[in-house]
Amino acid sequence: MSLVAKLAPLLPFVRRYGRALTGDSSAGDAHVRRTLHALAAGSVSLDPELSSRVALYRAFHTVAWPGQAAEDGGVTSIAGIEASAAARLGRIAPRSRQAFLLTAMEGFAPSEVARILQTDLADIERLIAQAQHDIDADLATDVLIIEDEAIIAADLEGLVRELGHEVTGVATTRREAVDAVANAIPGLVLADIQLADGSSGIDAVNDILAKLDAPVIFITAFPERLLTGERPEPTFLITKPFQPETIKATIGQALFFHPARVA
Repeated sequence: MSLVAKLAPLLPFVRRYGRALTGDSSAGDAHVRRTLHALAAGSVSLDPELSSRVALYRAFHTVAWPGQAAEDGGVTSIAGIEASAAARLGRIAPRSRQAFLLTAMEGFAPSEVARILQTDLADIERLIAQAQHDIDADLATDVLIIEDEAIIAADLEGLVRELGHEVTGVATTRREAVDAVANAIPGLVLADIQLADGSSGIDAVNDILAKLDAPVIFITAFPERLLTGERPEPTFLITKPFQPETIKATIGQALFFHPARVA
């Protein structure tokens, strides 16, 4: 397989990443072109021990930023990312911005990011944690929890408050969830699927989204009930039992990338 054929399916993603990282579509695309020219010329190569996608992103960083740090500066206009999210990206330190985008937007595991940025896993975890801290401080909001298991609801409430958010209510049924939104508009919804009276968290979320635009994170022991291709589409889906750090990271990502958020 030729180099072009091998990399062609991956180019839209690395272009997206380059634009997000630099804050400019022309600059991001220029870095991708430089990477491809370097690969074609043989001045840099894809590591055969890595997957094609990880190897391409590693080559991109090797060519674009040999010192392993993106240029500092604001991120103001990125195709495919809302202006509010772009502004928040610009307030994250460049190195942490790389680690955050590679995990949150590009979907790489931290171990893969360590390979891409050519550092160790502990450094990547520190960078991601710093980015998450900066994001959490910038995105405080009101949260509605839809969960009928009291212990889990209490755990979620504690995690939410630990991140600096306020809990507007804890609903155990579809009706309680709808009533809670009527009393206080949330900026984020955490929802289980199977509720106390046999009602559906999916239906509750549909009712809520008919009235307002807020990110939703489903936390459920029955993920297959959401993986049907029908609305609401589970952009953020966490399976029970969950890890606290997973909840924290997902809340940050949901708020960061939601288009209704204002910088």
